[in-house]
Amino acid sequence: MSVESTTERVLRLLGLLQRRPSWTAAELAAELSVTDRSVRRDVERLRALGYPVHAAAGVGGGYQLGAGTRLPPLLLDDEEAIATAVSLRLASGGTVAGAGEAALRALAKLDQVMPPRLRAEVRTVHGATETLVGPGVEIDPELLVTLARACRDAVRVRFRYAGRDGDEHERTVEPVRMVATNRRWYLMAWDVDRDDWRIFRLDRMREVSATTWRFRRREHPDPVSYVQRGMTEAPYRYLVRVRLRARPEQVRELVPPQVARVEDDRDGWCLLVAGGDDLDWLAMHVARLGFEAEVLEPPELREAAARLARRLSTM
Repeated sequence: MSVESTTERVLRLLGLLQRRPSWTAAELAAELSVTDRSVRRDVERLRALGYPVHAAAGVGGGYQLGAGTRLPPLLLDDEEAIATAVSLRLASGGTVAGAGEAALRALAKLDQVMPPRLRAEVRTVHGATETLVGPGVEIDPELLVTLARACRDAVRVRFRYAGRDGDEHERTVEPVRMVATNRRWYLMAWDVDRDDWRIFRLDRMREVSATTWRFRRREHPDPVSYVQRGMTEAPYRYLVRVRLRARPEQVRELVPPQVARVEDDRDGWCLLVAGGDDLDWLAMHVARLGFEAEVLEPPELREAAARLARRLSTM
């Protein structure tokens, strides 16, 4: 066989190993139209390239692609390559400290090995796209890894946490899930000392360490809904509930999830729940949505809306 055909076959073998957890030698030989001996040689070639291919002998044994000590080259099809390149471009403006620089380096490497036709398609997408990135807080990637492992392994985490008043307190939690918005990262966890669910901003955490104390996972609210509720309601002086004559999806197009919660109501109406410290500001933003509105609470919001109407009538 030529060098080119051997290379193509090894790449096909890698693609098969990435497709499913385990293959027998006979299955791989049939897929590649070669002998079992050729499969063994090609597996050794992959290992020499840095791909950890594990082999199990006996009945039911086979080949499996494992996690290696270093990251070998990736085998991507056209759609995967384009999706990866676009994702790296978006990640270059993200909220993880150092991730933007790393994403640009990875994007440069990917661009270098892409065939010209794919490179042209990716650049077409980039040229037609602008990214609007708001001010965010960068998070240490090591912190993300520590918390992700603790969520996965169900181990308690200790850290110092700065409250809204700036005072720091020691916290011990049982982490469930991290939730990322376009500006911040949050951790939903069971607070051991307060015996309740809590939300923690990652940028307020200090001296984070995973313990060896394993915990039994408990029933918990949906992390995304719980974090959204906490962001839109808990920190504010006023909690407003307003019915709008609109479909929920119409309002969600205008109101980001970190600003307010939108629920379906009845008869073509939906419920908007939001928090704020200034009722005049809340009344203005409800009015600018442009839908017929019915204030449920607090009554002071009706007074703020009336003040806004009087101001507008004098313009």
